[in-house]
Amino acid sequence: MSDITEQTGLRAGATAVVHESYAFACMRCGHGWEQSYEIEHHTDADGHDYVIYVTDGQVVPSPLRRPVCHNCDHHVVRIMRAGQVASVRDAARGRSRTAPQAGPVEAPVAAGEEPAADHHWHLSDLLHPFQRKAG
Repeated sequence: MSDITEQTGLRAGATAVVHESYAFACMRCGHGWEQSYEIEHHTDADGHDYVIYVTDGQVVPSPLRRPVCHNCDHHVVRIMRAGQVASVRDAARGRSRTAPQAGPVEAPVAAGEEPAADHHWHLSDLLHPFQRKAG
């Protein structure tokens, strides 16, 4: 997932560059994408280490702090290892989209019992247990 490049293509002051790739999935709209980053390691004047994330030649905020969905701008985004979005897309393309046909299901009747009459359920039948009695 990461490669370290020594002193090639570094910005001023960078000591090393790490290449990382992540997969993202939005928990709101379901949009998925993958992105690669060059993570430049720097040391400030006080000797503290810090990193700069770069993608497509542009400095960007860390994708690990508060990722944003590219589709709906929502902030509830799951971060995964690279390749997760591509593997899901490949699986979705390969599977059949037709559902098997289902026939009517009949419950077996025990010997000596009569089959129950057909009952059509209504919404009021389902809500009956939740209704409160006035009084």
